[in-house]
Amino acid sequence: MADEAQQAPPGRQRIDKWLFFARIVKSRSLAQKLVQAGNVSLNDAKVARASAEVTAGDRLVVSLERRDVHLIVRAPGARRGPFAEASQLYDDVSPPPEERRRLSAFEQAQRVPGAGRPTKKERRAIDRLTGED
Repeated sequence: MADEAQQAPPGRQRIDKWLFFARIVKSRSLAQKLVQAGNVSLNDAKVARASAEVTAGDRLVVSLERRDVHLIVRAPGARRGPFAEASQLYDDVSPPPEERRRLSAFEQAQRVPGAGRPTKKERRAIDRLTGED
């Protein structure tokens, strides 16, 4: 552990390690795969190596499965702690998610003709057509 502190200059940290400590991903290996897949941008440039370093003030854009997260790095992490501790490592400046159109109960109950399973009336019409009574 003392070797790690000597290797990295103060205030700098590997991007995969930072993503793990900040609780953006569940494991460091998933963070490495995310970076190698090209889903992480550091200061508007795609990051290809998990060994790239982040410092305070860097802008990160992480493309996750369901949304893009825009972060500003506040500090390097020392460990993977609880959420309250991890949230101190960054400022989330993500745009608000698109609001889904809310459907009323009546609109939800409507069925487009021909969609899904046939109704009892449609099934009887099919039986009459095919001659199955």
